[in-house]
Amino acid sequence: MEWLSDPGYWASRLVFTRGLALVYLVAFVAALRQFRPLIGTDGMLPAPRFLARTPFRRSPSLFHLHWSDRFFAAVCWVGIGLSTAAVLGLVDRLPLAAWMLVWALLWAMYLSIVNVGQTWYGFGWESLLVEAGFLAIWLGPADVAPPVLILWLLRWLLFRLEFGAGLIKLRGDPCWRDLTCLQFHHETQPMPNPASRWFHFLSPRLHRVEALANHATQLGVVWALLLPQPVATGAAVVVIVTQGYLVISGNFAWLNWLTLVLATSVVDGRIWEAVLPVSAPAELAAPGWHQVLVVAVTVGLLALSWRPARNLFSRRQVMNASFDPLRLVNTYGAFGSVTRTRHEVVVEGTGDRHPGPDATWAEYEFRGKPGDVRRRPPQFAPYHLRLDWMMWFVGIDARYGGRWLPEFLRKLLEGDRPTLALLRSSPFPPEEPPRYVRARLYRYRFTTREERRETGAWWVRTPIGVLVAPVSLDDLPRASR
Repeated sequence: MEWLSDPGYWASRLVFTRGLALVYLVAFVAALRQFRPLIGTDGMLPAPRFLARTPFRRSPSLFHLHWSDRFFAAVCWVGIGLSTAAVLGLVDRLPLAAWMLVWALLWAMYLSIVNVGQTWYGFGWESLLVEAGFLAIWLGPADVAPPVLILWLLRWLLFRLEFGAGLIKLRGDPCWRDLTCLQFHHETQPMPNPASRWFHFLSPRLHRVEALANHATQLGVVWALLLPQPVATGAAVVVIVTQGYLVISGNFAWLNWLTLVLATSVVDGRIWEAVLPVSAPAELAAPGWHQVLVVAVTVGLLALSWRPARNLFSRRQVMNASFDPLRLVNTYGAFGSVTRTRHEVVVEGTGDRHPGPDATWAEYEFRGKPGDVRRRPPQFAPYHLRLDWMMWFVGIDARYGGRWLPEFLRKLLEGDRPTLALLRSSPFPPEEPPRYVRARLYRYRFTTREERRETGAWWVRTPIGVLVAPVSLDDLPRASR
């Protein structure tokens, strides 16, 4: 059964697993730092309440066995420790069975977090990490020959990810078909970064080139991923370059970073060995029991691929969906529609007794999303600021606020420390919270070059209206737990 392994991908596996471990590390750190105010026992969407109404078979998670904030934090710390060990290469020194156990634990723990994360974990890159993490379990450590079938499943994942994203654009907003979407996207994307303004002011001709290059990569080049070498390597390099372009032009958590990491697994290992100080061992093992497991896993995943594959060619294509509770084979896609104007929610509080026209209001500043017009958009990806992202959706449609937005406002009125820790700054100390809070809606646009020189501001904002009228604690009773 020598055909089931290929030593030529030894270095490719090494680069992929180290990169994946780094993404896992970022994901577990983000979960640890943000879970208490988001899904903790006293969070905006408490996980215990979700677990009480959701059976295990619908949302498999370790937390069905036990929940406490301390236990959740312990799971995150274990994930941080194991992913750090994998980044440093320590896991590669383990025997095959122990190596598989480490990666299986990483997968099971992060799946457990995603499956209780509710709205806060509804992003496509969460399922992408889970799916890629499951495939990594079967790749084996440094002394095992890379399994060909798993390498092809990684290609299949990358193909679905890119091709699905391309199709949803082509079927969605007409601006993708007339190549004008990127005249708006760099300004209206969820989380602009320091370079987004520069990209926004590229000429319309260059924006058309950007859009055309996107279509060419996601709808054309991706097919070459399924061809033999060296063609597949060429296609993977194109994906790596385009994802790098997206990394420097915006903040999309670890979506582009993980896509780039997936593409490294397709590159011919000899190329990695030529540019990196690594070399494969003289002899690589290929245990029979491991090969049997790889075949069984491949058959199972191919069977589960039917619905995601059918979805790709459906007129009613859905993106970022899972068809199985373990999120083993998913659908992906992003920006099937592009907003033309940027609407931002600005949250304010006042200590005055009456929120009338004479009240003095002060703004809360978020860590990532635009607020202060003089603040340069920060770079924080691959780290994921979940509250900031959801506030962007609320700016598009207030219904995205659902049950969590009133809870968020109530916690500001209570001076809740974990919630305030999600913000960059609060005008009110926890000991002296505001009497009233409100949410106003503004239109934001990047300053022109002339405006930037004259004012030093990055944004110009115009008030649109009030999203949430002034409310006090009496108006926001505590939700039942």
